Amino acid sequence: MFEPPVQRLIDELARLPGVGRKSAQRIAFHILNAEKADAERLADAINDMRATVKLCRRCYNITAEDECSICTDIRRDTSIICVVERAQDIPVLERTQSFRGRYHVLGGAINPIAGVHEEQLRIKELIDRVQAERIIEVIAATNPTLEGDTTAMTISKRLKPLGVTVTRLASGLPVGGDLDYADEITLGRALTGRQEL
Repeated sequence: MFEPPVQRLIDELARLPGVGRKSAQRIAFHILNAEKADAERLADAINDMRATVKLCRRCYNITAEDECSICTDIRRDTSIICVVERAQDIPVLERTQSFRGRYHVLGGAINPIAGVHEEQLRIKELIDRVQAERIIEVIAATNPTLEGDTTAMTISKRLKPLGVTVTRLASGLPVGGDLDYADEITLGRALTGRQEL
């Protein structure tokens, strides 16, 4: 047990995802030994983020404005929406430089066991956007898990009657992957999503 202020910081850091007790302790002591100005910059960055960052009123991405930079970019294709579970999924897709439409952040995936149902996600808001913005295609970019698949199927079921094309990200073997290391589900999806050469 450390002095109460140090222990409190360690306890708070250990609550962060992916940070265990040992890592929290190393970070706390790094901050303790850092220059005062460095520690204050870190505290200011956290406080500034909490005070200024909010959700985009259109897509629910994180932003400091009313709408995020993707929603306000006039070069984006406004007829296609890529649906993701979390805001942190957007930069991953953006790095591919393959998608030039807009996004919609659901805020999670359907998971009845964890108490997450359709009503707790932003599926109704997605339906409203599709109707208001004349969307022609919605890409379900949810995770390739049971919860992600269930969410994608629910989205498809809700949007198909509106005449919207609903697609799903392909899944299968990674580039450079070995068949020996692939599980049956991944191999099955790779076979189902095969393309003609």
